Amino acid sequence: MEILKVSPENPEASVLRYAADLIGRGRVVGVPTDTFYGLAADPFNLAAVEQIYRVKGRPEARALPILVSSIEQAVELARELPESFLKLAEKFWPGALTLLVDASHHIPLKVTANTGRVALRWPNSKVACALIEVCEGPITGTSANLSGFPACSSAEQVIKQMGDRLPLLIDAGDTGALLASTIVDLQGEAWKILREGTVSEQDLRAALGE
Repeated sequence: MEILKVSPENPEASVLRYAADLIGRGRVVGVPTDTFYGLAADPFNLAAVEQIYRVKGRPEARALPILVSSIEQAVELARELPESFLKLAEKFWPGALTLLVDASHHIPLKVTANTGRVALRWPNSKVACALIEVCEGPITGTSANLSGFPACSSAEQVIKQMGDRLPLLIDAGDTGALLASTIVDLQGEAWKILREGTVSEQDLRAALGE
């Protein structure tokens, strides 16, 4: 595995271009986010998606979260978004909130684990967002760890778990994260927390005016 260090605040353009080139060729790259390190690949490339499940040893019954760098990008990946989506996205994005919604027909069913639902997040990470810009589209954002093992907040932890399973790891230092993103399932006007992380239930209720 190649390890390239970048500045978390001002990631080097040459490293991002190199990573984007690998992603464009269907490879899976380790990248820092604002929570834990993640596995970035092209969500529209089925071979790359397959590779993520292989690298992680992840059950294919679990959908892959997708990282975006704007609300507009998220809207294009979803269909018929409930009002609550925009309320929550405007309040907590970029940040540690993942919103599960109906996927648009552009998204391969495999990415949604055949559920037709997609988990979207705009991370508060200059490295991840700059990479999305260079890739000219969203990337996958599942955590860079073996299935069933703890998520990794540093490149060293990713290397220990994933070894040579990845061609490239972008190292921006320790993310300092203790919690994963909160995942909220939005269906019509109803919502429920699937995983409570950084954003609390109280925060969500306040944002939704409940």
